[in-house]
Amino acid sequence: MVNGKLSAGFKKGLEDVIAGESKICKVDGKRGRLYYRGYSIEDLSTNCTFEEVTYLLLEGKLPNRKELARFTKELSSMRNLPKYVVEILEEVAHRTTPMEALRTAVSSLAGGDKDVEGITTDYHLAQGKSMVAKFATIVAYYHRINNKMEIVKPDPSLGHAANFLYMVTGKRPSEIEAMAMDQDLVLHAEHSFNASTFAARITVSTLSDMYSAMTTGIGVLKGPLHGGASEAVMRQLQAIGSVEKVEPYVKDALSKHRRMMGIGHRVYKVYDPRARILKKTAERFSKATGDMKWYNIADKIERVMFREKKLYPNVDFFSSIIYNGLGLPLELDSPIFAISRVSGWSAHALEQYGDNRLIRPLDYYTGPIDLKFIPIDERK
Repeated sequence: MVNGKLSAGFKKGLEDVIAGESKICKVDGKRGRLYYRGYSIEDLSTNCTFEEVTYLLLEGKLPNRKELARFTKELSSMRNLPKYVVEILEEVAHRTTPMEALRTAVSSLAGGDKDVEGITTDYHLAQGKSMVAKFATIVAYYHRINNKMEIVKPDPSLGHAANFLYMVTGKRPSEIEAMAMDQDLVLHAEHSFNASTFAARITVSTLSDMYSAMTTGIGVLKGPLHGGASEAVMRQLQAIGSVEKVEPYVKDALSKHRRMMGIGHRVYKVYDPRARILKKTAERFSKATGDMKWYNIADKIERVMFREKKLYPNVDFFSSIIYNGLGLPLELDSPIFAISRVSGWSAHALEQYGDNRLIRPLDYYTGPIDLKFIPIDERK
């Protein structure tokens, strides 16, 4: 506030407002660049596994071979769920969505932690690793239980992405399937102060525990304007049905001011670098599976939207095609986002713990003031 007027720094939704410092991620919306700990997303997504990127985010540097082997073994050893968490999933699976089940299961993990309020950096790091390892198991178990199938226990010989696909489908993925899943996880792992990450940092800033912070992240990611976008994209593609129907569908949507899901981004003013990478992967993967239908529809939407509105696709636009090709049900799209982003949430939680100050912004009050108080018997 300046002289009773709204400060020029105010932006609804905190758009373009800098809310803190971080060494974890750089998003350059004007140039369409994304960096994790200084490394370009192009280099990381084409040369690193999800485990390598998770190590980078949590530890602050890329691992050497010995460090990666040790870290990968450590993560795989943490995949199993406590018996009571599996029982909770069995109880709630048929009555909840997968994101709700994930939120409940992660919150319940605190009950098995002997020192949930531990405040050492090493302890918080261990909690972060544990949740990166367990999120995939929770989502896969939910899927199997909800569909009345026997759960498939984690296979320590498989990488994180391949193991997730194995636990969901019951079969070992092919090399191209595992690669596509792994790359998708890398691309979704971190994205600066997005809504769920910032919310998790707020939770940590109160000196609450890691489980609370991760549960906060899940709750925020659940919203259709954040983690639910990928599912909405595939439903949109299914509604269109064919390349020939794209143009009339898009024009009708624009004329009625209806949003085209997966198009546009709050930060990127040019092509989302993650979408650029995933588009190539989606095309390559679609050709390998022999089903180009959804890719062709998406490609047509992209061209029409750029011609009409000069807007580009975002990361959700092509990830939905990959999930569909992998045989993953639509309802798992948002949980897969969480399986990846938990690595970023954990990194930000560690950073917030390390240099903490309670996050407590001001608001701009627009309601009345100095109203005359009326006793209850005189109120109409």
